[in-house]
Amino acid sequence: MPPARRPASRKKATPEPFPASALAELGLAEGDRIRFRRRDGEHWKEGTVARREADGSLGVRDLKGALLSLPLENVEVRTKGPRGGVQWEPLPERAARTEQMKLL
Repeated sequence: MPPARRPASRKKATPEPFPASALAELGLAEGDRIRFRRRDGEHWKEGTVARREADGSLGVRDLKGALLSLPLENVEVRTKGPRGGVQWEPLPERAARTEQMKLL
């Protein structure tokens, strides 16, 4: 009888210290929480940033795990307000604003 095997440990991948430059241009990093809607008048749906697409749109994972490609105008980014509450900032406004990058 062969010896019993230990289950393989599943280590979480450490995030890259520097985000991809295409996302950094927009002020985003992979995994940032966002909300989006496909058409005006539709309810907002939450998701996370996955990547920047070749056509300039944003690759987003919704709560079901599907990868969607959305125009930047239909996306809002989750931020903290002045008193620590949740605020949603339109992505084009964030991309237009210049920020200093976070230091390590």
